[in-house]
Amino acid sequence: MTEITTLTQFLTTANTQFQVYDMGRRVQHIDMMAFNEIENLNSPYPSPLQGHAQFAIVFWDASQQHYIWFLKLPLDERGLLSPAPRTQFIKMVVEALGRDPAQALSEEQQQKLANHPFAFKPSAEKLAVFNALVRKQLNEKASPQYEFAYQYISGQVKAQNWQDIGLQGIADICVRANELDHLKHLKACFDYASIEVQIAICQCLEHLTLDRALAEIILAKLIAADKTTKLYYLRALASHAELGQKAILHLAETQLLDADALITIAARNWTVLKHDTTRTIYLEALATQQQHFFNQIFADIVMIPLLRTQMLTELRNPNRSPQLSAAIGGLFKVTKA
Repeated sequence: MTEITTLTQFLTTANTQFQVYDMGRRVQHIDMMAFNEIENLNSPYPSPLQGHAQFAIVFWDASQQHYIWFLKLPLDERGLLSPAPRTQFIKMVVEALGRDPAQALSEEQQQKLANHPFAFKPSAEKLAVFNALVRKQLNEKASPQYEFAYQYISGQVKAQNWQDIGLQGIADICVRANELDHLKHLKACFDYASIEVQIAICQCLEHLTLDRALAEIILAKLIAADKTTKLYYLRALASHAELGQKAILHLAETQLLDADALITIAARNWTVLKHDTTRTIYLEALATQQQHFFNQIFADIVMIPLLRTQMLTELRNPNRSPQLSAAIGGLFKVTKA
């Protein structure tokens, strides 16, 4: 019997269909060809988080019953999946289920699979976006919360009745922004929706590609917002590097590029760091933080394939400030220890 070494092999051999979603920095669908390259160790994981790949696999068989695995697997220093933990997970599943991952499970089997060391639980916001994306991709209806959420953002419900709106309904509308008149209402609702709903919308939009006009509305809201809500609007601009750069410049000019802002940028808006000027602003602000914080954030960002070359080049940049030079020197001390 052929040894199964990849998740794709396992699920294909079991005659299931499946889809893969990145659940790390942003919730994103992963193209099957791209996932094959990642699994075959030909490509690094595109958005590693703290040295791990976090992803969801949705699979189903002929019965159309859907199953989900949330997996967190370690990466090596090049950002490639570490084969041993993946093989360990596959072996564990085969031992528990044989070669049919869609079979009915006993309570003991369910408990064993639920508590394996590679499982993780996404945040409520990520779960809501994930569920909305899966429903849309599988051509299923939006959740039962969708209808009230639509009534709220379209102004049919008083703004102060925001407590009755569900996060899943907001995610459904954001994921389906290009359907019906959703986009029109999303743009307009930033003028009247409660701040709690605006924050929830931003928490969903941070995982999606925004319409340019909507992104500009959110940038304007960010500039006008108080300190406690600015970062929610910033996260919502994750898909618009150009507007994200303007947002970061605003934060720098208003001296709000603090630890929370730096973490937010690393976690959601990292694409802005491809831009030389913005990267300099970011690193100089990062260098004002404590050394262990600088080390932790730098080590996390340098693992992102999109940024790795630029971040490594910064280690030898002769034009950096004395403060940034000292922080990088502190980083080298730790790595050599």
